[in-house]
Amino acid sequence: MATPGLLPRIEIPKSAPGIGSVILAVDSPHLIDGVKVAEQSIWADDRGYFMEVARLGQGLVARFPGETTQVSCALNYPGAIKAFHFHRHQTDFWNVVRGMLQVALVDLRPDSPTFGKKNTLYLGQLRPWAVSIPPGVGHGYKVIGTEPAMLVYLTDRIYNPEDEGRIAYNEPGINYDWELQHK
Repeated sequence: MATPGLLPRIEIPKSAPGIGSVILAVDSPHLIDGVKVAEQSIWADDRGYFMEVARLGQGLVARFPGETTQVSCALNYPGAIKAFHFHRHQTDFWNVVRGMLQVALVDLRPDSPTFGKKNTLYLGQLRPWAVSIPPGVGHGYKVIGTEPAMLVYLTDRIYNPEDEGRIAYNEPGINYDWELQHK
């Protein structure tokens, strides 16, 4: 199936309906190959809180080169869905600093041991985890709850539209269920 955008064709997996494995621990054995998750420390006091997003050269961004690392943020309103996109070469590091996101991942790499596997992570103020998303893993999110959500993310390369591919949030091959799960 052809993917809209500037990239050559990719193989869309044929997945069962649903949200895949819900990741409840940073070291879950159900994580897509190459995806890494880490807890973020929050230092709270009577004035609010402080969270360190990342230290270049350490942790999940240890291999991000300083001269080409890009830092960006996105503010999205409740119910917004931004999915799916993927990169051929770029690694993303995501940290939700406000609100909550339902993060959807799908392995689009035909040579991966987890090809076609889906993961769902609930990230944000109630679960301060960061996630590193390798090239070839489709990713997207839905803002859950009643407040806007802010995603701060680092990439190991400066944005290049020729490296990015997009797939519709409702792609039948991926078959991701964006509906409320606990009805």
